[in-house]
Amino acid sequence: MTIRFDGQVAIVTGAGGGLGRQHALALAARGAKVVVNDLGGARDGSGGSATAAEAVVAEIEAAGGEAMANAASVTDFAAVQTMVEAAMAKWGRVDLLVNNAGVLRDKSFAKMELEDFRFVVDVHLMGAVNCTKAVWEIMRGQNYGRIVMTTSSSGLYGNFGQSNYGAAKMALVGLMQTLSIEGAKNDIRVNCLAPTAHTRMTEDLGAALPLEALDPALVTPGLLYLLSRDAPSRCILAAGAGGFERAYVTLTEGVHISGEDAPEQVAAQFDAISDRAKEIVPEMGAAQGMIELTKAQKAHAS
Repeated sequence: MTIRFDGQVAIVTGAGGGLGRQHALALAARGAKVVVNDLGGARDGSGGSATAAEAVVAEIEAAGGEAMANAASVTDFAAVQTMVEAAMAKWGRVDLLVNNAGVLRDKSFAKMELEDFRFVVDVHLMGAVNCTKAVWEIMRGQNYGRIVMTTSSSGLYGNFGQSNYGAAKMALVGLMQTLSIEGAKNDIRVNCLAPTAHTRMTEDLGAALPLEALDPALVTPGLLYLLSRDAPSRCILAAGAGGFERAYVTLTEGVHISGEDAPEQVAAQFDAISDRAKEIVPEMGAAQGMIELTKAQKAHAS
């Protein structure tokens, strides 16, 4: 099976460098028309210029592809809507959205200003919400769409000094979970990509990572699959250095506890509550309540 995107239109945010640039180039090489969005700011989100996006467009066009540059901030919904309208005016559709734009303002939680927390959440979470909202009705009308949120192991598992970034990245998983359910009837498949790559965002890690092995291009094959016609939905795909893994949000079988000493029973049976032998991946959030009610019914029947 060859993955192609001929006749499809993709929007890639944060595509002026790093992962986004690789994603945009690869999509164009496989036939997609690409909106290369990049604010062109510093790593902390300050400043802005269309130069980075225009340079990637020039690369795509030099290779025979079609692309257009856009320097809108993903935090500005009106500007995002204008970007989508420009794509529709030029190409008549939007099939693929890669929510890749991001910033870093790392500090320990004790030292972090609330404005830095709020801004990182605004870019990563609300930026993805703005872009997704702007294309959602288009995709519903087409009965087709593929959306990828860029999450992170910092959100899935935590990382010192990244409470703002981690909170935003885990929030994108929750957004993906619900949108994949709501988009299913219109064949809109929504997934998350958790990359490990050497980009401007990770340059401070220096010798802590084997940077030569972490080429962003090694992540992009996973993205292309998540955007393909045969893509899954509700998948958290991790990728880096040529390795691909899948992360899950799971629920253990647990136990039923009641009575005045319930807190003490929770403490005494916490190992049993934590036992992963029969854990599941719930189909939706309501599954938790159904499982708990079933345990309660069994307990009352016995």
